[in-house]
Amino acid sequence: MKKLKEYILRFIQGFAMALADSVPGVSGGTIAFLLEFYDEFIGSLDSILRGNFKEKKKAFLFLMKIGIGWIVGFLLSATLLVNLFDKEIYTMSSLFIGFIIFAIPIVIKEEQKVLKGKYQNIIFLILGIALVVVISMLNSKNSFIKIGNLSELNIPLAIYIFLAGMIAISAMILPGISGSTFLLIFGLYIPIMTSIKSVLKLDFSCLPALIIFAFGVLAGISFFTRLIKKALAKHRSQTVYAIIGMMIGSLYSIIQGPTTLDHPLPMMSFNTFNIIAFIIGAIIIFGLQGLKKVMENK
Repeated sequence: MKKLKEYILRFIQGFAMALADSVPGVSGGTIAFLLEFYDEFIGSLDSILRGNFKEKKKAFLFLMKIGIGWIVGFLLSATLLVNLFDKEIYTMSSLFIGFIIFAIPIVIKEEQKVLKGKYQNIIFLILGIALVVVISMLNSKNSFIKIGNLSELNIPLAIYIFLAGMIAISAMILPGISGSTFLLIFGLYIPIMTSIKSVLKLDFSCLPALIIFAFGVLAGISFFTRLIKKALAKHRSQTVYAIIGMMIGSLYSIIQGPTTLDHPLPMMSFNTFNIIAFIIGAIIIFGLQGLKKVMENK
């Protein structure tokens, strides 16, 4: 029974990460951090690349449980939720704001040992906020480069897609800004999501571009997971302050989210804020916390 509960919890965690990763706004790393499995997630990614056989086996089993939920969530996002975000962006943004607002106190409580009495590290919180806000401000209607159909692949575009994959995955595993926001900045969000939908419909004309993007993602995981793991191990207080800052900064990113759509809408305001979705976001956070405690006590 305990194993079944763990599988259910990991599935939900992976599913929630995928929803965050696949749409602009908050990152999957934020979900992992606020649901208190971020260290294990980063450690497992690092172990699968650099660990011994025993470490690789343990990491694989953990990532497999998370991965099943993530794949289901991402496929759902790619096929259904992208359209929902276009049509109900204010509702979905309100939901994510509920996630973040009610998650931050939980993170602070869980990490109080490394936060309390080390208030000089608040500078890292400010830097975390600034980083996400600046990146979000770069994400205007005009991205760095206009990308057409990814079936028309050439060498410069292939290199561009590879580098974008590296940078996007760094954002997906870091709490704060979504990797999808980076893809929007690079002009690749719509082409990548459209290409995934095409492949799911057995149109493989864009598959080479997706494979190149996947290699960029793997390269980014290899580099950034090691860096984050060391930062958490050796400079945890500064890193946690910075992560909380990025979570706070992601609120600005979410509010600006409607302006990043293919057909831009005004940024979120009090009039477009959906209080019901906000409350549902809070309920989901507390529900996941409760499920986690139930699992740990059994």
